[in-house]
Amino acid sequence: MLRTPCYFERQFNMRCYSHSVWGANLLLWVGLLLRCAEARVNTEVQAGPLYRVVGTGLSISCNVSGFSSESAQQDFEFSLKNPGFPDKNIVSSKNPDFSYAVYQRRISSKDVSLTHVNPTSVLFEIKSLRKDDEGKYVCSVINSEYRYDGTYSATTDVKVIDNSLSVSSRDSTTSLRYNEGEALTLTCQASCNTIQHTHLSVTWYLHKDGEDNAQPIISLERDFTLSPGLGFEQRYKEGLISLDKLGEATYRLKMAQLELSDNGTIYCQAQEWIQDPDRSWYSIIQKDAEKITLNVKAREVSPDMLSLAVRISTPQSTMLEGQELLVSCSIDTQNLEGRFFSVAWLRGEIELARIGPTGILLVPSEYSGRQNQGELRATRIGNRDYQLILKPVRTEDQGDYVCRAWPQERDNDGVFTQGAAQDSNPQKIEISVAESELSVQMADTALRVTEGGEFKLAIKVGGVQGQLSVTWQFKSADTPTALFTDVISLSKDGVMVKASKFTSRKARAMRPATDTFVLELDEVTPSDSGVYQCSVSEWKSDGKTHSQSKSADVTVNSVDSLVTVSLKSRDTQVTVGDPVVLMCQVKGPHMPLTLTWSLQRDSTIDNIVMLYFDGTISWNGNTHHYQVRVEKRDNVVVHYLQIVRASQREKGIYQCSVTAFLENVHKKLSPSNLLNVMVRNPASKLALSSSPNMAQNTNADIEMKCSVTAVSSASSLFAVTWLLQQRAVNKTIMSSDRNALVTFGPQTELKYRQRISTRRAEGPTFEMTIRQARISDKGSYVCQVVEWLQDPHGDWYSLPAMSTTTALTVTEPTSDLVLDNKEQQLNATEGDEVELRCNIISGASGASFFYKATWFYAPQNSSTNGSLVELDHTGLLSFPENQALRGLQGRLRLSRPTQSSYRLRIQGTHEDDSGTYWCQVEKYQLDNEGHWQQKASESSGAMVLTVTVKGEVQAVAECTSGIWMVVVIVLVTVALLVITLLVLKICRSKDSRGKKSASSLWTEQPLMSTKPNAEN
Repeated sequence: MLRTPCYFERQFNMRCYSHSVWGANLLLWVGLLLRCAEARVNTEVQAGPLYRVVGTGLSISCNVSGFSSESAQQDFEFSLKNPGFPDKNIVSSKNPDFSYAVYQRRISSKDVSLTHVNPTSVLFEIKSLRKDDEGKYVCSVINSEYRYDGTYSATTDVKVIDNSLSVSSRDSTTSLRYNEGEALTLTCQASCNTIQHTHLSVTWYLHKDGEDNAQPIISLERDFTLSPGLGFEQRYKEGLISLDKLGEATYRLKMAQLELSDNGTIYCQAQEWIQDPDRSWYSIIQKDAEKITLNVKAREVSPDMLSLAVRISTPQSTMLEGQELLVSCSIDTQNLEGRFFSVAWLRGEIELARIGPTGILLVPSEYSGRQNQGELRATRIGNRDYQLILKPVRTEDQGDYVCRAWPQERDNDGVFTQGAAQDSNPQKIEISVAESELSVQMADTALRVTEGGEFKLAIKVGGVQGQLSVTWQFKSADTPTALFTDVISLSKDGVMVKASKFTSRKARAMRPATDTFVLELDEVTPSDSGVYQCSVSEWKSDGKTHSQSKSADVTVNSVDSLVTVSLKSRDTQVTVGDPVVLMCQVKGPHMPLTLTWSLQRDSTIDNIVMLYFDGTISWNGNTHHYQVRVEKRDNVVVHYLQIVRASQREKGIYQCSVTAFLENVHKKLSPSNLLNVMVRNPASKLALSSSPNMAQNTNADIEMKCSVTAVSSASSLFAVTWLLQQRAVNKTIMSSDRNALVTFGPQTELKYRQRISTRRAEGPTFEMTIRQARISDKGSYVCQVVEWLQDPHGDWYSLPAMSTTTALTVTEPTSDLVLDNKEQQLNATEGDEVELRCNIISGASGASFFYKATWFYAPQNSSTNGSLVELDHTGLLSFPENQALRGLQGRLRLSRPTQSSYRLRIQGTHEDDSGTYWCQVEKYQLDNEGHWQQKASESSGAMVLTVTVKGEVQAVAECTSGIWMVVVIVLVTVALLVITLLVLKICRSKDSRGKKSASSLWTEQPLMSTKPNAEN
């Protein structure tokens, strides 16, 4: 409906112009209409699904626009929906009693909150998510205006998943001491087992002493890019700081030259990221590894340090394998006796051993096995002299040897500070193979194993003349130019020693027979691929040793390339209520596997169940509609997922995915193929019958019936819509949903709504009643029925609609009002009283009808006429304003002695009263809206009245002679008039008393108002 400019003034506080300048302001009016059209309320919430982790926080933003006053603060409400459960009210910014009791406690503890960001935007937050917080969150804005136009609520989906992120440090120590300028290497492991597509980022942090917050050193971002932290950029550019990813889950930090500012606590942090539907990345969980205290001591440089001299010497630089190698180091500087030094032996860039300032020997892990077997010894033999002994020496021990010395200064607390290093000149050592009968043979020189499994390498020895010691070494396939590092060794006394890097691994060195040595390594990973070398040393009684080595290539195949996962089903198109069985076949070697069943619906992936490698099962959501079982065969494991009774909730794309658990790390494997399960509704058996076509008169009450004669289920519910088809256009009249809630169509006017109703009778039968039918009600009435059934979850779904039609014809009834239309001739003498009668012959009965009577008069010899008096259908008597007839109207008296007759009396008739009289009767009835409706109108026959003048009056008037005669006549006339007035008064008084006892509606006073009743 169009509004006047005054309406828009109330809406926008603009000046309201009068209608006289309406045309001049047409553009303004149109502009205001456009603004009103734009002011449509729109509520928006953060798009879902949002995947969040148990125990972490959740925040959902919600804002509204379109209210006429954008600056006014709006109130919001949040509630939670879960399929199959009642809606839960969480929090309201207006009503503190809105929340359920379980949320009242969480709101009081600040775990749940709703905060206004601005007048039209709020932020909903949960600090610590629970598993039952999963569901659809509805943000609703409370309407602050008198009208509804737009969207007042919005929904987003939240998925709460388990925390599978694990982070741990591979360095067992909790405190490290370094000197300024030394190098630091730390490693940590980080992995996750989330079925959703997530990325990991790893950051090493340093919490410096005296600072409030930890600062990032370097980060490997979720997009696999490296980013140095604030204050570490220059060292990163110079290559002094690096972060490397080794294998699937190992991250190594290297800091080449430590600085005094590096004092503090160092640790690594892993974050798991997921991409929300708005394409933004969100950190769903983060964890810190163990923290390590890092102490960096300052390096002091004194003038006498510059005179430090380091020398290297050896008795012989050329020798045979198995002999003893002696490398001596000597240092020389001022005040040597009161000084402390650290001395190390290096072959190339590899440090073999180091003697600290207090005389403690430190051997790198690569040579710890030879130290434990007595093959490597280093000692301090004087203030300035140090010796390194290797026996038996091996061919790989040849190379350039260097002695390196560091001055050490000790403070009052006994803590040493390392100075600048000083190297000797290099000493070249050459080692050749000695003649020996010792022979070594490797059983397998090329071996392929599967990730997570184990491998065995065996050697056989021959020509043995003394005791044997064996060392197994390894060189990674990723670094073929690197040197071999020790794995495990067996001394000549049979003692097994693991290298530090393999202390936590399942590695074994065995001697099942005198001439056989075996290496076993279990739970292998692709990083274990490379060359494995076995070095056998023969110890003779004369002290001489001979050594031989053999190697083998070992390739560890990733399980991702060996394990295949496929998904299939015998029937993927089923009807609601039918069972479905899905089979996930996992082919490949046996290993610890975790299998996850997932379902994708509308771009949302939900985990159904997880079967862990240790036999435990974790269900997500409703578990009553799924069953799982496992069947193991030779090289195939078949996982079955059965949908007990399918519904539309189980419709979607299914997939099974597998994660291998190797070395305490989750490794995702390639998932199965996608399998689409279609769930269709059953065929409808609905049948209808309706009322036959109808023809009715106006004002009649019409009842139409629509009966259901056949149903699809005994528990079916029905939604019914009544439509009116006129001129090929369908208009919805009213609807009743399956819960019998009745609503009117948008085109159904208020007046029409008051005349129609619907109800449900037994059968079921649906009835629609139209009261007081009108011509506009005619047309074809369509009864449209939708059958609703319940699925196994208890959710209602609809079948295709059925309809039936009844044609209605409405006509006006013939008028039954008939008046006496005979013409009447009436004669009267001037001064007489005349009674005019108007009689209703038929049509006067009926308690619901009311009548209006009007008397008309046309003077004699005149072409004009006018109404004299009117008694309307409400009982109100009135005299129409007519100056010419005012004298006549004052002498009229109207009455209704019976239901079907009206009487009009003219008192003291005049000659001018001559003319034609008639009455008009109109029939009225009240409709449902309280309005009077005219049903009929009829006029009576003409009543012609002739009034003549009296003879005595004329004689007196003609007498013109004699004064006495005049006086006599005047006196006689006066006397007659007095007598006449007295007689009239007496007669009128008697007549009045007689009339009061009769059943008459004689009206003594004009403009009297009476109310209609059933007899009027």
